[in-house]
Amino acid sequence: MAGDASNRRYYRATVAGGPPHSFILMQLAEPEGFKQSEEAVSGATHQITELPFVNVMSHLAKAGVSVPTLHYYDQAAGLLYLQDFGDLTLAEAVSQTVAPSVESRYKQAINVLVQMQVKATTPADPGCLAFHRSFDMSLLMWEFDHFLEYGVVARRGKPMCADDWTAVRHEFETIASILAGQPRVFTHRDYHSRNLMVDGVRLGVIDFQDALMGPATYDLASLLRDAYIRLDEPLVDDLVAYYLDQLAERRVVWTNRAAFRRLFDLTSIQRNLKAAGRFVYIDCVKGNPKFLADIPRVLGYVKRNLEKYPELQTLRKRLTLYVPELQ
Repeated sequence: MAGDASNRRYYRATVAGGPPHSFILMQLAEPEGFKQSEEAVSGATHQITELPFVNVMSHLAKAGVSVPTLHYYDQAAGLLYLQDFGDLTLAEAVSQTVAPSVESRYKQAINVLVQMQVKATTPADPGCLAFHRSFDMSLLMWEFDHFLEYGVVARRGKPMCADDWTAVRHEFETIASILAGQPRVFTHRDYHSRNLMVDGVRLGVIDFQDALMGPATYDLASLLRDAYIRLDEPLVDDLVAYYLDQLAERRVVWTNRAAFRRLFDLTSIQRNLKAAGRFVYIDCVKGNPKFLADIPRVLGYVKRNLEKYPELQTLRKRLTLYVPELQ
């Protein structure tokens, strides 16, 4: 099966007779490769004794989130036999439908997100790896630096001016400090349209092995400021409001919605810049250029948000010298 940017491989197998009539075979890059995440993490000092995919999957299943059932795990061979959620991602589903259905599907994705944030966060489970790592200041700045290293320097082929680098990084530290200071909830970390599977009336969640604790805005920004699907701005506004309404029904109330929206936009800047840097990294280091075409979209989101807030004009002015999409 066509994979994404990970080192894992996937195959679909059909079963004579069934059920199940098919399953997904996930092949790890190395049988022991689970001991090191493909993403940077904070909390890496916690001893990993279980495959993160299996560990987090078990926790999400207990929280009522629709994740694949693990039929069998051949640990020695690095093979996982998983429930088949089909081939239709949310990205593909919304590209084939009309506007009202797009809104309906994204509201379903938000319902799943709220379920995950509320039920998978409390009570804390010390057995789940996600509770031992977090989007702290260090990790947020690592992701910003990842953008500078690949999204600016590697992409341009030459370093930044030292004064600009210092000024930009100072602005990044301000944003990171705001995000790191927010209350933390269970965070998927890659909650977007290609990691949500439309399987009949069910929306299945995959690729959750790097989950950690982070600001509530992170997964929402991943979903609504998606590198692969651009949503109309009025729809984004409506969906942010819908998310807050759904939280309120669960007695999680953000009384200052304007402040929440600002946090959402700041999170989007951080998330989208990291994605732009990551796409260049995947090209330079993994030899996979297919994500380069998505860079203008995510940088377009960043431009919109930098223009929205006067206090971010210094950041925009400095970055524009190196990132033409922000002009």
